[in-house]
Amino acid sequence: MGEGKPLFLVVVCAAQLCLSSAQVLRIGGIFETRESELVSMDELAFKFAVNNINRNKTLMPNTTLTYDIQRINLFDGFEASRRVCDQLALGVVAVFGPSHSSSVSAVQSICNALEVPHIQTRWKHPSVDNKDTFFINLYPEYTAIARAILDVVTFFKWRKLTVVYEDSTGLMRMQELIKAPAKFNLKVKIRQLTPGNQDARPLLKELKKDKEFFIIFDCSYRMAAELLKQLSSMGMMTEYYHFFFTTLDLFALDLEPYRYSGVNMTGFRLLNIDDPWVAATMDKWAGERLQGPKQESGLMDGVMTTDAALMYDAVFMVAVASQRATQMTVSSLQCHRHKPWRFGPRFMNLFKEAQWDGLTGHIVLNKTDGLRRDFDLDIISLKEDGTARGIVEGGSRLTKRWIKIAVWNSYRGMNLTEKTTRDKNTNVTDSLANRTLIVTTILENPYVMYKKSDKELSGNDRFEGYCLDLLKELSNILGFTYEVRLVADGKYGAQNDKGEWNGMVRELIDHVADLAVAPLTITYVREKVIDFSKPFMTLGISILYRKPNGTNPGVFSFLNPLSPDIWMYVLLACTGVSCVLFVIARFTPYEWYNPHPCNPSSTLIQNNFTLLNSFWFGIGALMRQGSELMPKALSTRIVGGIWWFFTLIIISSYTANLAAFLTVERMDAPIDSADDLAKQTRIEYGAVRDGSTMTFFKKSKISTYEKMWTFMSSRQNTALVKNNKEGITRVLTTDYAMLMESTSIEYISQRNCNLTQIGGLIDSKGYGVGTPIAFLFLRSATAPPRLPAAHGPEVWGQFRGLGAGCKSTCWMVPYADLRTGIK
Repeated sequence: MGEGKPLFLVVVCAAQLCLSSAQVLRIGGIFETRESELVSMDELAFKFAVNNINRNKTLMPNTTLTYDIQRINLFDGFEASRRVCDQLALGVVAVFGPSHSSSVSAVQSICNALEVPHIQTRWKHPSVDNKDTFFINLYPEYTAIARAILDVVTFFKWRKLTVVYEDSTGLMRMQELIKAPAKFNLKVKIRQLTPGNQDARPLLKELKKDKEFFIIFDCSYRMAAELLKQLSSMGMMTEYYHFFFTTLDLFALDLEPYRYSGVNMTGFRLLNIDDPWVAATMDKWAGERLQGPKQESGLMDGVMTTDAALMYDAVFMVAVASQRATQMTVSSLQCHRHKPWRFGPRFMNLFKEAQWDGLTGHIVLNKTDGLRRDFDLDIISLKEDGTARGIVEGGSRLTKRWIKIAVWNSYRGMNLTEKTTRDKNTNVTDSLANRTLIVTTILENPYVMYKKSDKELSGNDRFEGYCLDLLKELSNILGFTYEVRLVADGKYGAQNDKGEWNGMVRELIDHVADLAVAPLTITYVREKVIDFSKPFMTLGISILYRKPNGTNPGVFSFLNPLSPDIWMYVLLACTGVSCVLFVIARFTPYEWYNPHPCNPSSTLIQNNFTLLNSFWFGIGALMRQGSELMPKALSTRIVGGIWWFFTLIIISSYTANLAAFLTVERMDAPIDSADDLAKQTRIEYGAVRDGSTMTFFKKSKISTYEKMWTFMSSRQNTALVKNNKEGITRVLTTDYAMLMESTSIEYISQRNCNLTQIGGLIDSKGYGVGTPIAFLFLRSATAPPRLPAAHGPEVWGQFRGLGAGCKSTCWMVPYADLRTGIK
C-alpha cells in the first residue's frame, strides 16, 4: 500500500498541467475507418498538423503537442462514447471527430456535459448544432453553401436543370435552389441516386434520354469519381453537357481520362492554393503521402482533400488559442461523475475569438454557435479542351487543370476574377478553334440558295447566299470549320400542342446540329429552348400581294382630269357669262347696228348677241375655237376678255392632267393594310406553317391579329403553306395574300414585278444565329461574340443586284390625287 502511494502522486501530477509552464498538451482524435482505407485521411491530416506545429518553435515555444487517437467502426455510437470517455480521463483540451452523425451526436453530448470543446470538420445537420455551446465546426455553414449553389446557377443563366443527390442531407444543401423556381423562372428536376448502389447508369440513361444537359451532382468525392467514369461510358462527356459538383474535393479528382472530352465541369474549392504557404504545405503533404501505400479513391496521388485541410486548420486552431491561455490546467474527467472541466468555457471562448489564415482561407468563427459563416469559395471550371492552363505562374500541378472563374464570399456574393474578366473575349475563340461544327439551314432566297454551276458541286460548295457569307465570316473570326446541312423536315421550328418542337429548333435541342444559320427569327418561346446570338438583321412582318391589274378606260374617261365639281362650275360659269354678255349687249348702244348700211335712213337695227349667239360665243371660247361674233362695246369686250383668260387656265390644266392620265395606268388595290385583310374574307391569306410569322399570330393578344389567326386556323389546309416558294406561287395564281418577313418581300418584289408589299410593318424583330443552350459559341455570358452585322448591307446589296429587277413605276400614286379639284 505504501509503494502505490508514490505512483498515485505521479499520475496526479501528470494530470495537473499548467499551460503557462507545462511542456505537454494533449488533444484527442476519434476516427472512423473504412474497409478500403488502411488509415483515414482525417487521421493522417491530424498527425501531419501535430508534427508541423511541434516543428514550428515560434508558434508554441514552451509546449509540445501530443495526441491520443482512437479508431472506431462506422456508425458505432456506443463505441464512440466509450472511447471519448477514455480520452477525457487522460486529460485532453479538445476532442476531434468522428465524422458520421450517429457517432458525432454521442461524442458531442458527452463533451457538452463535461464542457470540453468538441471540434468538427465535416458537414453536420444544423438541428444538433443549435443547442451545443461547446461545439465548433470549421466546415462552411450549410445555408451559405446553398446560396453559393444558387448564385452559380444564376451566373450561368441556366433555365432548366436536374439535381441528383446521394443522401437526404443533399436536399438541405439544395434548399435555396429548390425554392428558386418561383423567383428565378427555373425549371428544376430532383432525382436521387440509389442508396448503397454506386451504379448510376440507369439514372444517367434516363437523363440522357430526357435531354437533361445541366446537372448538379450532390455527392461525395468517391461517388463523383464513379459518376465521371459512368458518364464517360454513357457518352455524356461532351461539350453539350455541363456538370456541377457540390463536393469541395472536385479539384482533387483524377480527371486525366477526360482531358480532351470537351465536357463542361464546374465546382467549388475551399483551399486557398494561391497562397505560397498553402502551396508549400500541400507539396509537403504530397511528398509524405507518395511514400506510403497507394489507395484507390479516385483522387490524384498525394493530393490533400478539403477534409484533410480542414482537420489541419482545426488542429492549428488549438495552437492559436493556447498562445493566449494562461493559468489554465487540464483535468482528468470522468464521464460517470458529470463534473465539468472548470477551464472549459474560458478555453472555448479563446477558440471563438481566434482568427488566422489557414489552408482553407481566413478562419473566423461565429461567437454564438461556433460555426464558420464567413468564408471564400473559389468557383473553378475545367478548361474546355482540358489542356494545361495555370492560375498563377509557377503554380503547383493542381492549377494546371482548372481555372478560377470567380470567388464567392458568404457575405459579398460572387466576384469574377481579374483573369476571367481579361480573357472573356478570347474564351470563345479558344474553345472553337479547329473544331468542325454542324450547321443546319433551310433553302430561302436570298439567304440560302443552291449555287448555279455547270459542274456537279458537293459539300458546302452547293450553297450560296447571305447566310453562307455570314457563316464564312464567322468561321474566319472564331477559327472553326463547318459542314452545312439542310434541315430534314424543311421547317424553321415551332412548338405543337404537346410542347414538342420541329425544324431547325428541334435539331439544336437534340444536338443534331451545332448552329442554325438561316433567316431564323428570335422569339421568346424559342429562347426558352435554344440560345440566339445578337440579331444580324432587323425586320418585321408585312403583306405580300400581287399588283392590281390595270382597268380599261370608260366612255367618259375624258372627264377624269377634272373633278366633277370643276366641270359643274365650268358649265355654270359658261352659262353665267353668256347671260351677262347677252344683257350687257342689250344695254350698250354700240352693239346695235343697221343691217342695211346702204339705207342710212332705215330705222331697223339689230344686235348680234342674241341669247343663242351669246352661248355660242362662250362655248367657242371654252373649246378654244373662234367665232364670227366680235364684241364692239368696251363693256362686252371686258366680259369676253375675262372669259377667254378663264378658259385659257382651265384648258391648260385639263391638257396637263390628261397627259398624266394617259401615261399612268389606273390600279385599284383591294387591300391597304392588315386591318383590311381582317375585315374581309374574299381574299385568303396565310403564312408559312410552323414558322415565326404563324407563331406571332397564334400567340398575339391584339384583337385584329387574333381575328386573322382565327381565319387562318379555320383554313389551315389552304391558308398555311409549306414554304415561301409555295406561298409566292399562290399569290401569283390565286386571290391570296402572303404574310411574311419584310426583307424577303423586298427581295421578291424586286425580282417579280407583279408582286408588291402592302402596308407597313406589323411587328419588329430580328434574325439571329441559333445554338443549343450554353453552347461554346455563346459560352461567355458577359460578352458573346458579335456577328459581323456591319457587313450585312454590302452582302445583302450583292443579292439585291442579282437580275434585272423592276423599274420604278408611278402606279402607287393614289388615283384621286391626279385630279384637279377644289380643296
